[in-house]
Amino acid sequence: MSTMKSVQTGGVDKIEVVDVERPVPGPKDVLVRIRACGICGTDVTFLHMGGMPARAHLGGETVPVALGHEPAGEVVELGSEVEGLNIGDRVVVNPQDAPTGIIGCGGKYGGMSEFLLIENAEVGRSVAVFPDTVPFDVASLNEPMAVARHAVNRSEAGPDDKVVVFGAGPIGLGAAIWFKLRGVKHVVVADVIPSRLEKALAVGADAVINSAEEDVTARLTELHGEAVNALGQPRVGTDIYLDAAGAPAVFNTVVANAKWHAKLVMVAVQKKGEIDLGGMLRSELTLVPSQGYPTEIFEVTPELVEHRERFARLISHRVPFAEADRAFELALTPGAAEKVVVTLEA
Repeated sequence: MSTMKSVQTGGVDKIEVVDVERPVPGPKDVLVRIRACGICGTDVTFLHMGGMPARAHLGGETVPVALGHEPAGEVVELGSEVEGLNIGDRVVVNPQDAPTGIIGCGGKYGGMSEFLLIENAEVGRSVAVFPDTVPFDVASLNEPMAVARHAVNRSEAGPDDKVVVFGAGPIGLGAAIWFKLRGVKHVVVADVIPSRLEKALAVGADAVINSAEEDVTARLTELHGEAVNALGQPRVGTDIYLDAAGAPAVFNTVVANAKWHAKLVMVAVQKKGEIDLGGMLRSELTLVPSQGYPTEIFEVTPELVEHRERFARLISHRVPFAEADRAFELALTPGAAEKVVVTLEA
């Protein structure tokens, strides 16, 4: 039996690098040698829990989770019935397509492994091929950039809309890039970490707000002008707010500032907090939740290829697989890293 190394949850806030059986592809499958895999906030959530709570009939105990749902790699083994793929093809993966459960999110396989089995491999559904002009670490951004793209698509933003993105992590910055590539005239990014705001400007944001030090209302009024809510009360002229931060303060800020018919796109997972429904009513604020990427997972790939240098700026740390402990420690430490990608040599 051939084995490989794979990262899974250990105890609370700990990972384990374990030896597991190297998968053998069936006729419809391919085996991918992983060359890069990003770490996501979802991975951190699993680590905080020490795994995933099992179903009641399994005793309700927490079970380990194979981690990693942002992989990029190269095809090394090919099932006899697979069409449209070749040995050596560089691929990104749709983790939600796996029949044995979402890759790295409770499914049988995790992308933070030396090899990953792609079951029922099909180009355009489970994988997409990308050229060798794109480094594997940048290709691993495909999945989170699909999340960001879906949020921007849900906003239905037009060229004349004035937009503010709260949260300059990878999803927020990815959304800012997609807004600009969509032709949106003015995009502001708000965060509390100066280095992230510098990065926002570097990837194309028109302006930034340090919400820990600046008056958000005054700054947005300066940038987006004045407007009113449904009752004629003064509000800022922002058309679309995008929450990629998940902090209750963001919701409160948006509701307090929203003009008549403003829109709030929620892509971050909100923690518990009270929402001023009366304030939403007074602005007829539209709340647009955004979950995953129903169609966007490979729609983003050609533009990721075209604008690879712009997207590469989102990666703050590249850490070798042998130092996976350090990579996850960075991801677990608030403010220590923007985007950590684990790299694996061929």
